[in-house]
Amino acid sequence: MKTFFEVLEQLYKKVLLGATLENDSHDYFFYLYPAFSDQDCSTATSSDCSNTLDVQDKQEPSSLSLPTFSVAPVCLQRHSQMSSIQEIMLLQLTVIKVMITRILSVETEFHAKEKYRDIIKILLKSSDIESQLTCMFQNSEKLLSHMAAKCLALILYFQLKEKITLSNSWISFCQKNISEYSESNKVVYCLCILTFVIKEIFKDTSSQKTEILKQFLTPFDTLFEVFYNSLFSQHFENHQDASKLINSLICFLELLELLIASRIHLKLNFTCQRILFLKPSCVFDVITWPVQAFVKRKLIIFIKKCLLCKVGEDLCRGSVPAFMPPDNPLGVDLLALANAVLQAVDLGLLRTLSVHGKRSCFGGGEVLPGYEHAPGPDHVILRALSLLIIRSLEIKFQNCASANEMKVDYQRFMSELLTFLKPHLQPSLQLHNLCEWLSRIFIEQDDDMLEAAKASLGIYLKLTRGCEATESLTQEKEMWNHHTHENGYNPHCIFLFLLKNIGFDSTVLLDFLISSETCFLEYFVRYLKLLQKDWDNFFTICNYFDVTESKDNTHICCCSSSLVQDRNSNPTEASPLAVLGSHTNVHSGVSWASASASEPLNHGVTLKAHTKLQVNCLSTPGTSQSLVDYDSSDDSEEGSTSLCIVNSRLTSSHQEAMKKTQDTFGASGDKKELSPESQSRPPITEESNTPFSVYCDVAPNNTASEVGISYRTVKCFEELQGAIYRLQKKNLFPYNPTALLKLLKHIETIYNKNMTPS
Repeated sequence: MKTFFEVLEQLYKKVLLGATLENDSHDYFFYLYPAFSDQDCSTATSSDCSNTLDVQDKQEPSSLSLPTFSVAPVCLQRHSQMSSIQEIMLLQLTVIKVMITRILSVETEFHAKEKYRDIIKILLKSSDIESQLTCMFQNSEKLLSHMAAKCLALILYFQLKEKITLSNSWISFCQKNISEYSESNKVVYCLCILTFVIKEIFKDTSSQKTEILKQFLTPFDTLFEVFYNSLFSQHFENHQDASKLINSLICFLELLELLIASRIHLKLNFTCQRILFLKPSCVFDVITWPVQAFVKRKLIIFIKKCLLCKVGEDLCRGSVPAFMPPDNPLGVDLLALANAVLQAVDLGLLRTLSVHGKRSCFGGGEVLPGYEHAPGPDHVILRALSLLIIRSLEIKFQNCASANEMKVDYQRFMSELLTFLKPHLQPSLQLHNLCEWLSRIFIEQDDDMLEAAKASLGIYLKLTRGCEATESLTQEKEMWNHHTHENGYNPHCIFLFLLKNIGFDSTVLLDFLISSETCFLEYFVRYLKLLQKDWDNFFTICNYFDVTESKDNTHICCCSSSLVQDRNSNPTEASPLAVLGSHTNVHSGVSWASASASEPLNHGVTLKAHTKLQVNCLSTPGTSQSLVDYDSSDDSEEGSTSLCIVNSRLTSSHQEAMKKTQDTFGASGDKKELSPESQSRPPITEESNTPFSVYCDVAPNNTASEVGISYRTVKCFEELQGAIYRLQKKNLFPYNPTALLKLLKHIETIYNKNMTPS
């Protein structure tokens, strides 16, 4: 005779394959009901094992086609060991779990699915299986506890799908354990089960999932707030076993993320979904706890996701409005959370937070001897905190009307952030252009970098509108331009640093545009619209980038020693940022180092002349590899022709113009540059006496590094435009790019118009 275990094993194999079961559904109940409670599993002896099968007077089926036996199952034999009992229970739970999974699967054959459904319903009606499973949570065998929790979660989800009323014993069990924090493992299991069920509801493709989730959350709505207050009011130092507190915290954060996601994507409105926004300060207190770095990291990333409305992004694909009006309930809550973030920064969060410690490694935190990494900061936390502050400022400014207040706030918080970041950036940020901080911090994570760039651009546009309404004088506008560079949020600098980091490769931009994992499309369109209106300022900044590039075809550059000597001997001379801010009209022929916006250039080359020289002497960068396979060589020829319309001859006149422009900054600085008029501009600080330079990768070829940044940018746009057009022509582009192509074409037209000699 085969044993009870072997019968279960054959049943498992059949269900796993989705095979139809021939016997009466009640016959299978005998084999699936967990015969031992938690107490039995822990304390059962040989004298009482034989009496534990009499659960609800059920008898061994005689008609079951699976091999059976006339004697008691092996787990009930007097000589059985506890390991055998646990193995049978694990297999019982596994069969139940697989059976429910088969019921929920669309691939299961209809008759087999109906049979499985009937068996599970009989199991639910004939026994209080939920109570049996909750009793296993305290079992010393962790695998059994884990399987009991997973099995119970699936049973609950099955009940919700089948519109079966949830067991009162389960609801009471949860309410009792979640009503206040305790160090019992039962709390963690409750949280994990609730999280699992909500995840399954999110995965549901039916139109009823909002109603299903509403039914599930209703009994627990007020309990979550009680648990939130209890958990975050704990004193970490007072806990002997801090790991249990950390486990509860991690599990609750995961549950909280799903609750907030259900509010955004399923349009539900429960009190438990607003806990974080109503009492956000509690969460920031945890960051100051002496806990492991991964706990702080998870907490900061969680808050970042909330502010970006990316909670539950792995389960939800719905779009979220980029801007929500102040009267929108979610907009009000996001503003409250953003204010809490900024208040925490004001109270010294960045000054007290340590980002050093053992780095997390794949598969664990231990590293073999000889493979240790050099100590350094946790860049995940640095990126998350930076984006947290930028996004909080953007949300706050969306609801603020005073331009002066916004400028003061932005300067205060960015000063705090840059002070926090500078010690962790190697090589350190140079004072000539603090806008580089964004590309340096987020270089390893594209999605966060683009979110930060988008938020920074949003702040710039908001402040620009405020300044246009209040500032009309040229000097005030110059101060405004200086403010954008000084505080690291000039959108042109940020975008140019992004392009330099990717080597002006249009295929990378194309990848960003096609990808659904970043916000590049939204950011790119907003920036191109700005670029159309602010071309002069963009071109001025491009020329400044050109000046700071070295003559040895690398992007590592510095000014001549003459300028350094002049700056050291003239502490009141205008800083490059101030000079840059004063030149917003490229057609005025203004000197780069001039102290006044109206002073003519005597010993340099005008920007317009430099612009004219570029048209005849720009070199085409090396052809980048195309992402598109052409149908024929004709397509390839057409594509390459459209991307190479600019003359590629590099003449000596362009090199001479570049040299003269550099001399304007450095060796050829004349007395007019240091005239008393220049002292009316804001004096530079003592720290800015160091040479300023741009740190970037080596140029891909000798010619590309000698052409202007403005040309390389437009050339990149031109290649991108061609690639998008070819993909659209073959119906391979994922959305309609017509509006984007118009913007790119308009930028090309503006460039050609400004570059055409008059």
